[in-house]
Amino acid sequence: MKLFDVYPLFDIVPVSGNGCYITDDQGVEYLDLYGGHAVISVGHSHPEYVGKISDQLKRIGFYSNSVQNPLQEELALKLGELSGYPDYALFFCNSGAEANENALKLASFHTGKDRIVAFDKAFHGRTSAAVAVTDNPKIISPLNDSVKRTLLPLNDAEKLEAVLKQSDVAAVIVEGIQGVGGCIVPDPAFLQAASALCKQYGALLIVDEIQSGYGRSGKFFAHQYAAIRPDIISVAKGMGNGFPIGGILISPELKPWSGMLGTTFGGNYLACAAGIAVLDIMKKEHLVENALETGGYLFSKLSLIPQIKALRGKGLMIGIEFDFPVAQIRKQLLFDEKIFTGVTGSNVIRVLPPLTLTKAQCDVFVNALVKLLNKL
Repeated sequence: MKLFDVYPLFDIVPVSGNGCYITDDQGVEYLDLYGGHAVISVGHSHPEYVGKISDQLKRIGFYSNSVQNPLQEELALKLGELSGYPDYALFFCNSGAEANENALKLASFHTGKDRIVAFDKAFHGRTSAAVAVTDNPKIISPLNDSVKRTLLPLNDAEKLEAVLKQSDVAAVIVEGIQGVGGCIVPDPAFLQAASALCKQYGALLIVDEIQSGYGRSGKFFAHQYAAIRPDIISVAKGMGNGFPIGGILISPELKPWSGMLGTTFGGNYLACAAGIAVLDIMKKEHLVENALETGGYLFSKLSLIPQIKALRGKGLMIGIEFDFPVAQIRKQLLFDEKIFTGVTGSNVIRVLPPLTLTKAQCDVFVNALVKLLNKL
């Protein structure tokens, strides 16, 4: 049996990691500025993270959600404290797509409505409802026709209100920062207007913080720059630092009844151990603050490079746009300079490093990028 073809693969086999570095099977070390799609939040193989999961596995790794699991309660309490949402309820799942799928389902249950408003360049996952509200025709199938979707321009409050007036909208879903779309930051005034309009017209506001959350933006959640409180917040990626875990934070104004949502693997012992370790490390090492400071430093250094067309993002979620395709630059960064980066579209390099990134490591990247750009 062979593997199904998912992504084009670089000829690199990572076998170990340490902090912001990974090492391949040839002993070559790479600076990781992509974190495996923004997943690595507290660094590769952090000893406290490894220890927490290992200790838990020695006791019990899994049982169903038909019994009490104190680790779930501990993770919920710590997430509420660190995020600023102690009064929200937490539902566990295994991935970002599942988080958005359950958020959309919950919104429809709560409102009794069936239309979802999403935005241009949005990416919310690859499961049925999540992909239906994603702006990417390559991954939308005929099965997704069952979801009534309205796609609008980001930051246009007038068009949003015009749709909400139709009264069949269950939810508006928006990313805290559009990741796949190119690190596009919603206007805080628009998010404030969207929050108010949802309340006015009886729709729920879902903020997808799967990529932009967990400290990456320099706040725990990117939408907190707009000082709003969404009805539902979806999380995953950095939540487990590589261990599959996701969830939705649910406003206390919503009263989901027992049996509405369910999961087999969500919130299992090992996932919760990973999630607790991540939050403990983030708090102890001040990683949200580091993302803000180090991200600002990197942004300022990149802003001095004349070949860059535009810089977007917050904290350690940065999109570097050029007016030419970046595939070759990314390849040279990887194979010549030993630096992992991401891309989105054809002309944006995406930087999503572990939140432990240092200013010295930023300098390594900037110097390498300048060297390559000057050769063009």
